Amino acid sequence: MSSYVLAIDQGTTSSRAIVFRADISIAAQAQQEFPQHFPASGWVEHEPDDIWNSTLATCREAMQKAGVGARDIAAIGITNQRETTVVWDRATGQAVHRAIVWQDRRTAEICAQLKADGAEPEISERTGLIVDPYFSGTKVAWILDHVPGARARAERGELLFGTVDSYLLWRLTGGRVHVTDATNASRTLLFNIHTGEWDDALLKILRVPRSMLPQVKDSSTHFGDSVPDLLGGPIAIRGIAGDQQAAVVGQACFTPGMMKSTYGTGCFALLNTGPTPVKSSNKLLTTIAYQLGGKRTYALEGSIFVAGSSVQWLRDGMKMIKTAAETGPLADQSDPTQSVYLVPAFVGMGAPYWNPRVRGGLFGLTRNTGPAEIAHAALESVCYQTHDLWAAMRADWPEAKAANTVLRVDGGMTASDWTMQRLADLLDAPVDRPMIQETTALGAAYLAGLSAGVYPEPSKFADNWRLEHRFKPNMSAATRTRKLKGWGLAVKGLLASDPGE
Repeated sequence: MSSYVLAIDQGTTSSRAIVFRADISIAAQAQQEFPQHFPASGWVEHEPDDIWNSTLATCREAMQKAGVGARDIAAIGITNQRETTVVWDRATGQAVHRAIVWQDRRTAEICAQLKADGAEPEISERTGLIVDPYFSGTKVAWILDHVPGARARAERGELLFGTVDSYLLWRLTGGRVHVTDATNASRTLLFNIHTGEWDDALLKILRVPRSMLPQVKDSSTHFGDSVPDLLGGPIAIRGIAGDQQAAVVGQACFTPGMMKSTYGTGCFALLNTGPTPVKSSNKLLTTIAYQLGGKRTYALEGSIFVAGSSVQWLRDGMKMIKTAAETGPLADQSDPTQSVYLVPAFVGMGAPYWNPRVRGGLFGLTRNTGPAEIAHAALESVCYQTHDLWAAMRADWPEAKAANTVLRVDGGMTASDWTMQRLADLLDAPVDRPMIQETTALGAAYLAGLSAGVYPEPSKFADNWRLEHRFKPNMSAATRTRKLKGWGLAVKGLLASDPGE
């Protein structure tokens, strides 16, 4: 029996492929960066061919490194940068425009008009999302309106829309399969998370022809087979999930009340709320965590725009450090009598504030404030922002408090013991760092391997999750309360500086 699974992890700045063994250990991996395009302020684009070529190249390289062929691989799993939007010709496969990346803000005016028209309550009720340029629906509308002839071609059924997962699936299968999974569909503003189907009312509001849309399937199922000449033989594609949902699976957060937080450039926290969607009163998103056997499991999601990028700012912008690893030791040297707060709203603030206009600020500066205090504030800012999400989730779903939630973490910043300890201190809850840090790719591999029979059912897979280190809170309640109060005042001060629409 084929006992390997190939995971495609297609990200915002690079594509990766990882070959996992049947015991979920990594046999080999490959990674390739590709160009970013910034044609105007706030615009971010990718060439779809760059996404495809880098994905195919890393798959071939990882297989070669692992010494495996197509016959050794039981299945392919795909995880992807969510919301990034591709529109291509059904007959030729040629994209009609560069992919518009999730970070892109060009559709702000479309979103403002939807809000002015009073459409946001209905969109939010059906999708669990807010109206924001972040999501795919307005990006599709923009392409149809700005590429000459695109809307007429779409209405004739000549064009297809997909997030990156379905674009890769279409290419892997030689144009035979146009499908996505429920997690990616739930990020488009076009999908009803309650019915599990594309929604005609939403399609009408955003003016997107139904003929463009992929079929929606479970996250773990047989999507199709790769064309034989791509990878040395046909391989079944059996798993798909958006990157943050794949991390939920990779962290084995299958029980309601379990929570994971991924720390990369930004931070994405998801709380499993089980089979019932929880409507947020605190500007969190309601999304599909995964769909197995036709049954949807929901999550509350909060997005922080700046996490690891605050450390990059210390290194590249402020020149205070040469490597990210220096930040923790530098923070340790800070003056404990100072209370310096960095609110890193370099690109506005995400959940639970959703204010795109404000910009970052430093509060509590004195003549004695130096690099150590600013490093301390930068690392703490990630913990404070996570606490804001944590508090909002508990307010939206009281069961989270009763569940005594442990936070499972992954991503580059989790290598900082200083930050993870401070996170546990401010949350007053344990923070668990796993043995396998490649949780996003592992989630995609697990979904594919589950369908292929390589990996066991979720409860057995959860038993294989391994802890590398648990950080336990050891901060006094008085100190925690004082620090959180100071953070709250800093955020309030920053929001008061909002220049308005």
